[in-house]
Amino acid sequence: MINLRADDIDGVVADLEGKGIEILGRQDEDYGRFAWILDPDGVKVELWQQLGPAPE
Repeated sequence: MINLRADDIDGVVADLEGKGIEILGRQDEDYGRFAWILDPDGVKVELWQQLGPAPE
């Protein structure tokens, strides 16, 4: 799985859906918001928007 950081996960998800890309799932946690897609080769990609300060 590849993990990519996003500043605005809602905007990224809306853009991807507008292009016909299926969102496999969404999840919100205290430390971040997540969404998952598959790339054209079938590799799972995790999109992550950090919430709060970065851990030290």
